[in-house]
Formats: sequence, structure tokens, C-alpha cells
Amino acid sequence: MATTVREVIDALEGKVSAKLAMKWDKVGLQIGSMDSRVEKTLTTLDITSETLDEAIRQKAQLIITHHPFIFDPLKAIRTDEVKGDMIARIIKHDINVYAAHTNMDIAKDGLNDWASDLLELQNVKILEETDTELLEKLVVFIPSEHVQQVSDAIMNAGAGHIGEYSHCGYYLEGTGTFMPLEGTNPFIGRTNKIENVEEVRLETILPVSIRTQIIQKMTEAHPYEEVAYDLYPLNNQGEKNGIGRVGDLSSAMSPEMFIEKLKQAFQIPFLRWTPGLSESISRVGILTGSGASAIGSAIAKGCDCLVTGDIKYHDAQYAHEQGIHLFDIGHFESEITFVPLMKKILQNQAEICGLDIEVLGATTQKKLLITK
Repeated sequence: MATTVREVIDALEGKVSAKLAMKWDKVGLQIGSMDSRVEKTLTTLDITSETLDEAIRQKAQLIITHHPFIFDPLKAIRTDEVKGDMIARIIKHDINVYAAHTNMDIAKDGLNDWASDLLELQNVKILEETDTELLEKLVVFIPSEHVQQVSDAIMNAGAGHIGEYSHCGYYLEGTGTFMPLEGTNPFIGRTNKIENVEEVRLETILPVSIRTQIIQKMTEAHPYEEVAYDLYPLNNQGEKNGIGRVGDLSSAMSPEMFIEKLKQAFQIPFLRWTPGLSESISRVGILTGSGASAIGSAIAKGCDCLVTGDIKYHDAQYAHEQGIHLFDIGHFESEITFVPLMKKILQNQAEICGLDIEVLGATTQKKLLITK
């Protein structure tokens, strides 16, 4: 059975929910149809003429981009202009376009966690909180011999997480009763006869943001024609979500040593540095992409420095006056790993959800700001 765009998006958002995105952001499916078929997907930082050519050449039916291809409202789509011509080519070649922007920045194991890992930061926390995950309790009744397959489907879809523990659930044996009415096709029992079945009541917890995917996987794995389940809203505090990260180096180092660490970690030959007051760096703030707006948050969190991109003159001036080191490693350089990272995430999610798709990472994305 062919895989659809909807199935790919549902699988991806089980890990990188669109609901994590900042309110101003433009994420999700931007061009195409949820019902389109997908055999091959291309991940890219941006949709450029080069990466679009690559997608067409590779016969990809879906492009997953970090930076939204359509951000500002379009007043016209003209094929004698670059943007309009690209849109026309995308539609002509039956390509669907999906953007995962600030939700990928915020997501656990997303871009900022990846950057923190590169710098080997410890005691990693959120730099700027955006919201708190809403939680629900899921209760479902399962015939005894099918508990494992239904439980696995629910937990693998993202339910059952409490802090640093996964697959958390409570199982209680009991007897379920029901009577199939006319027109039904029961898995167990006969029409108009009350049945008593040994069942297990499974209770677990789930994030509201991925409820749809979890319920879908549960019903697919459950043998019953009509699945009996309940959802209860909870006042429990879910995990806090946020953009950027704060963490500690294993040992303090001089700014010059930290610069060499940054160059090695991000594989860059140079960077821009606004010196701060501290003679050593131990607590690091990082925000991939354009993060000058987080200078104040980094100061409030006790950071000796902020690592980001797209620093302007007055950003540097403000940081200097506040005494915090500012390291501009470049917007492109801090986010280009979206390509292999998204590829890995989607491959893992596709395997969990049983999707038969090939995932490729774009190889034609170019750095456009070059220092001679």
C-alpha cells in the first residue's frame, strides 16, 4: 500500500510536532496534498534553485525544508519571476513541500540539542521557555492475547513518557462485556449475543500535541472493530518546551580555547567574536540560526557566552556593554546539520510507523556568504 504525505507528516510530527512552533512561524504542508503518494523524500535547509533541481532529478515527491519556502504572503505567482517559476516547477513535478522550522529548533533531540551535544555540554537546560506540554490520560481495554501488540503501538507512537522514563503504563485484568448489534462484524462474539471477554485495562499518559497519531496507531493495532477507550484531561505539568539551550563545559577554558572548540565542532575556519568581561568560559548559551534576541536570556541564565548566528553591529554593542561573550558562527553553519539530522529522525519515525519510504539528504545546498 502506497505511503501518503499525511502518513509521513504524522510519523514525523510524532517526534517533531508542528504545535511546538512559535506562533509567528509558518510550518507544516505549504504546497501539495495530504493524500499525495510518497516514495522518496528529500531533506534540505532551504529550497533553492539547486535543491529543487536535485529533488526533481532524484524524483522526490516530498521536500522537507527547515526554512519555510513560503513565509510572507504571496501577492502573485508569476512564472517570469524566480519564486513563481519555482512554485510552478514544484507543482508540475508533483512535489509536496513541508516546513519544520522553529518546531525543529525547540523539539527534544532537535537542532539545539544537537548543537549542545557537539559542544559536549553538561546539565543542559532550556534557554527560553515557550510553553508547557498539556497531558492526557489514555485508558484502553484490550483482549488479553493482544495486549503486547497494542501496548507497543501506543508506546512507540509517543505515549508513556514520564520524565526520563518511557513505556510507562498500568495494566489491570478484568472482564469486558458487549453485545454486537445488527450490521457489525465483531472480532469476538456473535450478533445480538452478550459476550464476556477477558480483557486488560491499560492506563498511560500522552502529550496532547501528538494525541491524534497515538490514537491512530492504537486503533490500527487493536483487533476490535470499535475500540473502547477514554481520554482524561490532566492537571499534571508536562515537560517545558523552549528554544535554545544552556549548559556547562566539563571544565572552564579561555575564550581563545573555546573559539578553537567551536571551529572544530562546527567545522568552520573562522567566526566573529565580541569579547566579554569574563576571562574564562564555563557556562554556555546556544541558539542555532538567528539568535541575537536571546542575549538577554543568556545573561539572565548566568551564561558566560552566547553562540549563535546573524549578529548585527548593535547586537554586538549590547552584548559588549553587558559583559557577555558573543560568538557568531554563522546562520548557515549553525543549521546545515538539519539535513542529516532530519533525515535520521524521519528514517527512525518511518521505521517505527511501518512506512516504506526512502529518505535522502540534499547535497547541493551552498553557503552564500563567503569570506575571502
